[in-house]
Amino acid sequence: MRFFSVLLLLCLLPVTSYGQQLASFNSGGLTYGHVHLNVSDMERHKDIWVNHFGGRLVEKGRNAEGRPLLTAIVLNNMLVALSPSDPSMPSNETVMDHFGFKVRNMDTFLAKWEADGLDVTTEAAGFGGRTFLGAEGQINAFVDLPGGARVELQEDQGLQEEVTGYHIHFNTPGHEDLLAWYTDIFDLEVRPRGRIATTTNVPGMNLSFGGSEAERAATQGTAIDHIGFEIDGLEEFCRRLEAKGIEFQVAYREIPAIDLNIAYIIDPRGVRIEFTEGYDEY
Repeated sequence: MRFFSVLLLLCLLPVTSYGQQLASFNSGGLTYGHVHLNVSDMERHKDIWVNHFGGRLVEKGRNAEGRPLLTAIVLNNMLVALSPSDPSMPSNETVMDHFGFKVRNMDTFLAKWEADGLDVTTEAAGFGGRTFLGAEGQINAFVDLPGGARVELQEDQGLQEEVTGYHIHFNTPGHEDLLAWYTDIFDLEVRPRGRIATTTNVPGMNLSFGGSEAERAATQGTAIDHIGFEIDGLEEFCRRLEAKGIEFQVAYREIPAIDLNIAYIIDPRGVRIEFTEGYDEY
């Protein structure tokens, strides 16, 4: 009897934290890593990412004032990293327009969101009403985080979890050329997502590319400062990119204080990209 009581108790315990991790690497040692936000209110963002998106907070290292060197929230298929810095502009004015999640129940998510004093900004994104039918025929909505990072939500009632990372969305003139650059760099294939023909996939994340009549701003210093890919064997990967003529903004380096190896480049349209090795252990 005691055995069954313990078993019942274990079944009732929350299990979301155990599923929060990056997707498995592909044969090339690649998986999606993170989105890095500049935020004015660190505590507010930590609360949002934990309580609305079900994330697990990780803080690494300490500076001289005792503050974490790195603050990240581990989610399904990705991390969100936070830097305490006032963003120079919202993401929808940049090439990295927004990033997106699937949610199991849109009404439940939006009701909790609005009860917390947060706005649903679908109409501000150019759609009428609170929700709309997205490119894959599902119910979608947009929300803007404090500081201006835009997030798209797509309902998927078949999800086993409540929320999971799903896509990042570039908007820029010459978007087809940018898609070709990403597929070349990462050895990927073009794979349409619903009505959007210009997309590709890395493990854990869809990369969608849309056109824009006007030029968009580069990302560094804005609400979405950069995106990130996790690499198994980062130093060798950086050598291969250098052999292709890719210039690094920040060369490969190891940072033991935060258990991470990193490197940075800038894509042809101004999106800052961080390559990491170690986030998969967070």
